[in-house]
Amino acid sequence: MAEIRLTRLEQGQTKIRNVPIAVTPEGFWCCPSPVMFQKTVKTQNPLNKPKSSSPTPKNHVQKKQTLETEKRPALAASRSGLVSEDQRNHGSDAPVVSASVVTERTPRPKTENLPRKVSVEFGEPGTSDLKVVLLGKQGFSVKLSVHKSVLVENCSFFAEKFSEHLPGLPCLEIDDCEDVEIYVETVGLMYCKELKQRLIKQSVSRVLRILKVAEQLGFTSCVDSCLNYLEAVPWVGEEEEEKVVSSVLRLQSEGIGVTPILKRVSSNISKPSKDTLSHILELVLKSNEEKGRREMKSIVLKLLRENNSLPSCSGSVDLCNETIYSSCRSCLDSLLSLFRKASECDFMDMPMEFKEPVVKQMALEADNLSWLLEILADRQAADEFAVLWASQQELASLHTKLPIVSRHHVSCITARMFVGIGRGELLPSKDTRHLLLQTWLQPLINDYSWLQHGCRSFDRKVVEEGIGRTILTLPLEDQQSILLSWLGTFLKAGDNCPNLQRAFEVWWRRTFIRPYVEQESLHQLDS
Repeated sequence: MAEIRLTRLEQGQTKIRNVPIAVTPEGFWCCPSPVMFQKTVKTQNPLNKPKSSSPTPKNHVQKKQTLETEKRPALAASRSGLVSEDQRNHGSDAPVVSASVVTERTPRPKTENLPRKVSVEFGEPGTSDLKVVLLGKQGFSVKLSVHKSVLVENCSFFAEKFSEHLPGLPCLEIDDCEDVEIYVETVGLMYCKELKQRLIKQSVSRVLRILKVAEQLGFTSCVDSCLNYLEAVPWVGEEEEEKVVSSVLRLQSEGIGVTPILKRVSSNISKPSKDTLSHILELVLKSNEEKGRREMKSIVLKLLRENNSLPSCSGSVDLCNETIYSSCRSCLDSLLSLFRKASECDFMDMPMEFKEPVVKQMALEADNLSWLLEILADRQAADEFAVLWASQQELASLHTKLPIVSRHHVSCITARMFVGIGRGELLPSKDTRHLLLQTWLQPLINDYSWLQHGCRSFDRKVVEEGIGRTILTLPLEDQQSILLSWLGTFLKAGDNCPNLQRAFEVWWRRTFIRPYVEQESLHQLDS
């Protein structure tokens, strides 16, 4: 809290000049910002201009003020009328505020160094019995004419100060006031009966400033109104939410009840339950609406990536991976069942209204598996998926019995597996890599032409690089077996087959060139 000093006002040191008082769009009377006061002072004493030899006639100023008053919009006039009526009917419910700039008679070398002072009066004019002087930064100060009874009734801080000192002292000076404008506004709120109505149109950032000052002053009713406002109003953006939460947590540490606000961002459950994540995945996986499904897949993937980057979420990784693999097994079982149904002899003779749902569901389940694989690869937890996929010999055997238009989605999963291994995103064992190539490389080759022309997301160069690198991780004998088999197919199919020439060249050098180099080096050492 700022430093408090009790002093007596000294008379006859300053000259009072009336200046406009700022009125916020929400209807608050408040003092203008320091910048406005600086401009006001500069206007009154412009730099590099000689002072007028004779002062401006008083009647001329009054005439000018009269003309400006007549030019005011009707809205401003109606607002003034409302305030006056409210003052007459409700007494101290709406504070009456007047302001003046006080300039020192002693000349200064620089106008910017002149102290900027404002006088603000609350309540009925001429009825105040206490002066509160707020000393802000860079010489900016505000003198408040207030009523001691109002401050003592609403504010524990002032009540304690006046209980400690003689009650007859007429002035209270507060040094190093951080937010003079909000301080004045908070004092004005002590004169209002309906604080909620005064806060309802304020911004969240401004209410946070009011909350801070009200908490420092012990203005309990204002603190409660600010907290009720923050609990009900939407918080726009992460930055604003962080400001609210940090302010509320600071109050919580001081024993102020803020639980209703914190419930918006925290739950009584320490960690999200496994059932919640499983339910979200199930909703996305079973959705048939293309646009909503595509967007939610992207959002869930992005949010899971954010969770991975947080150290605090490391303990829930295993739980999340377990849930994802459970969904993988469910999708695999469903896909295998659909392939069995579609490979039956009489399936092709059935009506289209019976076949079409099966074909669509196969594409849906294959797309689900591709998405789940993407999540697992991003979480560096897809090794077990490689084991599951490599062991699907029955699914691979049924693959050849179905039309390519129905089965090519499955080959997209295989292509993604090879790309992941080639990039080092998956690190399955040697036996799993070998089994994966034995089981799924030929079905991928069979669908390669369709994938190039019928699948927009298919990147031929990336897939071919992934296949080649996967083959080259195997022992040299296995590389030879797979690449020689590929060579026979490539010489027949051409562009309809993956181009694995780079992998073939590496295998060739490993087989025919490096042993010769080793023999030459050994021969040179012997000689």
